[in-house]
Amino acid sequence: MTSSSSDVIEDAHKPAGSPGPSATLGGEQKGSIEQLTLLLFIVVPFLALLAAVPLAWGWGVSWLDLGLLVFFYYLGCHGVTIGFHRYFTHGSFKAKRPLRVALAIAGSMAVEGPLVRWVADHRKHHKFSDAEGDPHSPWRYGETVPALIKGLWWAHIAWMFDEEQTSQEKYAPDLIKDPAIRAISRQFIYWTVLSLALPPLIGGLVTMSWWGAFTAFFWGSLVRVALLHHVTWSINSICHAVGKRPFKSRDRSGNVWWLAVLSCGESWHNLHHADPTSARHGVERGQLDSSARIIRWCEQLGWAYDVRWPSRSRIDSRRNTGEGGSRQGAEAAKAA
Repeated sequence: MTSSSSDVIEDAHKPAGSPGPSATLGGEQKGSIEQLTLLLFIVVPFLALLAAVPLAWGWGVSWLDLGLLVFFYYLGCHGVTIGFHRYFTHGSFKAKRPLRVALAIAGSMAVEGPLVRWVADHRKHHKFSDAEGDPHSPWRYGETVPALIKGLWWAHIAWMFDEEQTSQEKYAPDLIKDPAIRAISRQFIYWTVLSLALPPLIGGLVTMSWWGAFTAFFWGSLVRVALLHHVTWSINSICHAVGKRPFKSRDRSGNVWWLAVLSCGESWHNLHHADPTSARHGVERGQLDSSARIIRWCEQLGWAYDVRWPSRSRIDSRRNTGEGGSRQGAEAAKAA
């Protein structure tokens, strides 16, 4: 499968003409201050994640804190999977203006970087998937075990510290042209502050205590962000190194079932790379894809339209008939 307009939304790779306004505060090169900030946002939540188990064992975790963690986790996760990924990157559906803005804000609250930069990186990933030019392929250093271990580290975290940034003008000109989306992308720091501040604000008001605010910040902000980050990054690393490959793709994307619930359906990654604009990634029987379910609800409410649902014939045409056999997959496709 070659890179084409079917991989992402139309006109995404067309020349942008004269440079327009930037959709992020940084430039084309990542400076030392930005790298230090990135390191801080990786290390601090991760330390909280490591401390979460012993703290939960010794002190327990309240239902309020757990509820805040789950709510804001899935708000941000679906903002990324439905908004940043399936909508803004691949154009799997069209959205009414309020939904478009809401998805941009919800995805920004996942604290995974400005919208336009996220989309530009991902479109470049699809153009060069697991080949030279891919920003985060785990096969970057080769196929030996040591090379793959090094590559997994690169694909999971290290690539984000690369000084060279993906060109927004080249890979996301359509988003730069939208003033509202460009503004939301540039205001990423404000959405980050809001994302981190809301859980302790709610926790403090509900319990009327500073301790309630602190525990809500620990669980609903730090632990939540760390968990969401590593699940998202696992799609880049784990889902391009292991997993079943029932569909034809030009890379090594695989389906990793045990990440499906936490990734909101993104870990059915082989189908995604076989059919990038599909609004549903979990197309086999029993493959949970909460992102596709929410898109369906938005369609029924009239908020989303022109949704690219995969037909049975489209699924079958992308099925891998070689190694691994397709009989079981074909049967599942009939039931899809």
